[in-house]
Amino acid sequence: MKVFHTLEPIYDKSSKVLILGSMPSVKSREVGFYYGHPRNRFWSTLSKVYNEEIKDTKEDKISFLLKRNIALFDVLKSCEITSSSDATIKNPVPNDLSDILKNSNIKAIFTTGSKAYTLYQKYIYPKTKIKAIPLPSTSPANSRKDIEEILINAYSQIKDYTD
Repeated sequence: MKVFHTLEPIYDKSSKVLILGSMPSVKSREVGFYYGHPRNRFWSTLSKVYNEEIKDTKEDKISFLLKRNIALFDVLKSCEITSSSDATIKNPVPNDLSDILKNSNIKAIFTTGSKAYTLYQKYIYPKTKIKAIPLPSTSPANSRKDIEEILINAYSQIKDYTD
């Protein structure tokens, strides 16, 4: 099924870190916001990394990101995908990151999950020449036993660029 990215990027002129997923999940598209599946650990991981509660509203999440100088977007503008499975992505069309990079202070780009990293490297890195730092997926599909500790350790790298 052909899917189009409909979420606006979150950033401002103070953003220092850009976190990129691959494509919003079915649930994220349904709720109209990033990492919208209740079992996705993205928001709880950031909450633990920064030792700060993140309320469940879209406005509170945006406020948290901007206060921490974090920008959020996705690698793809459109693709063919089955459900929310990154493994099924075909015919990807990348997002243009030039406005974000031109109108912010990005020092590092992180990707969530191996597919986002692979897509970034293939389609966006040749234009930006900014190396991405891959992070593990926070998806409920990533169900390793020790995933919580792995996520917190990996995502703590973001603080090196935002603090």
